[in-house]
Amino acid sequence: MTYLSESFILIGAILLSGLAIDYVARITRLPRVTLLILFGFVIGPSGLDLIFSDVEVWLPVVTNVALLLIGFLLGGQLSRGSLQKHGLQVFCISLMAALMTALVILFGLLLMGVRPEVALLLAGIATATDPAATVDVVNQMKAKGIFTRALVGIVAIDDAWGLMIFSIMLTLASIYAGDIMSAAQLLAGVWDIAGAFVVGIGLGVPVAFLAGRIRSGEATLVEALGAVLLCGGISLAVDVSLLLAVMVMGSTIANLATHHIRPFHEIELIEWPFMILFFVMAGASLQVDALLQIGFVGIAYIVLRSIGKITGAWLGAYISNAPDSLRKWGGIAMMPQAGVALGMALIVDHRFPEIGDVVLTIVIGTVVTFEIFGPFLTRLALLKTGEVKERSNHP
Repeated sequence: MTYLSESFILIGAILLSGLAIDYVARITRLPRVTLLILFGFVIGPSGLDLIFSDVEVWLPVVTNVALLLIGFLLGGQLSRGSLQKHGLQVFCISLMAALMTALVILFGLLLMGVRPEVALLLAGIATATDPAATVDVVNQMKAKGIFTRALVGIVAIDDAWGLMIFSIMLTLASIYAGDIMSAAQLLAGVWDIAGAFVVGIGLGVPVAFLAGRIRSGEATLVEALGAVLLCGGISLAVDVSLLLAVMVMGSTIANLATHHIRPFHEIELIEWPFMILFFVMAGASLQVDALLQIGFVGIAYIVLRSIGKITGAWLGAYISNAPDSLRKWGGIAMMPQAGVALGMALIVDHRFPEIGDVVLTIVIGTVVTFEIFGPFLTRLALLKTGEVKERSNHP
């Protein structure tokens, strides 16, 4: 078979399998994110090894498109009306969850005798979450209510805090290791975040002006998808956070466009096929060897990160006078962790080659745990808050 025929067969088989997995998820009421990841693991190199070797050619495209779509939709949740209702709660809970997670990981690992630079780097990486997995559980469960709206807003901006904290930890680790970062490297860390806002707002303003002025239907879909892909391409070209840039663009459109809902609805129509491919291939990339090699530090990382998220969310909810549901279940619902954390670990591997393998192994191994079991905890939190009104079913 040719490379093109193999790719078509693989993509078609994964999409059709995704439909079957979605059906199983509806019957068993299990998180379909977890089922898709497990399916990918089974057919991947660590399982039956049914994935063709040339998949890495188009996998980054699928992964980035999926992240762009989910980031755009998350940004759409940060509208003026939503922020007026839940802005303080979202701000406090997301900030405290990220900050407490970093502090708990840092001091916990230091007390265990872990090298300070390793503890600093793992503390920064631990702040990252997986908004794609969290939002998919929300969609599958058809959850609606105060807790759900706040949760979506929290995971939308949570990784922005994570990127800031990671940049600080990266700088501190460099200083401790005696490798002072240059001014150019420091500016690169600032640009990763500030540049994302520049790109997101710079594209969001003109798109907001155009949104709804072109007739509905295919033209609106082309308009929205074109803006999303353009944002992703520019973000990669100027080396800023792709996910943060498209979130900022989505939020800008949601707050400025007259008919701001239409572009988001159009994107929702094509989101699911990309999400199937994204989660299945994420599962295929999981390595069972890494899980077995995480050791005591990896187990401590899992426990400490869980404690940090739960206590941080509780503290943020207390400060902002949020409802009891957010105090009790906010942190538990934020457990999934994937792509952003792996990206941070790769930066560490490049920046600190002498300890990069250790950090990368721990992160890959713990991501397996959080990505498989995290959606179960998100589902549990949604059920406990009483915001799941009907049997879940994907449209």
